[in-house]
Amino acid sequence: MNVTAIFKALSNEHRLQILLWLKDPQRYFAPERLSGPDETSVTGGVCVNAIVEKIGLTQPVVSTYLTVLKDAGLIRTERAGKWTYCFYQPESMAEFSTYLNSNF
Repeated sequence: MNVTAIFKALSNEHRLQILLWLKDPQRYFAPERLSGPDETSVTGGVCVNAIVEKIGLTQPVVSTYLTVLKDAGLIRTERAGKWTYCFYQPESMAEFSTYLNSNF
């Protein structure tokens, strides 16, 4: 776990918003914007295009934000044809939470 990378990822309001959306994608995205069992190994991933539309930023900016979240281990991505889906990584946040509780 790279604590510094996680703090950096969480320090931007847009990245934090994206992470919150990915934590509960059924709440924030229409079912057709989520991955199904035929597309990805796990259902419920959010299409990058849906994130771009929802947040109202350009695709390159959103891609950079997603890369920061991914490098911090907070999300993972999976390609399905021409689409990329994003998935929240609850294990990483649990580990980070344990770190915070133990050290602060």
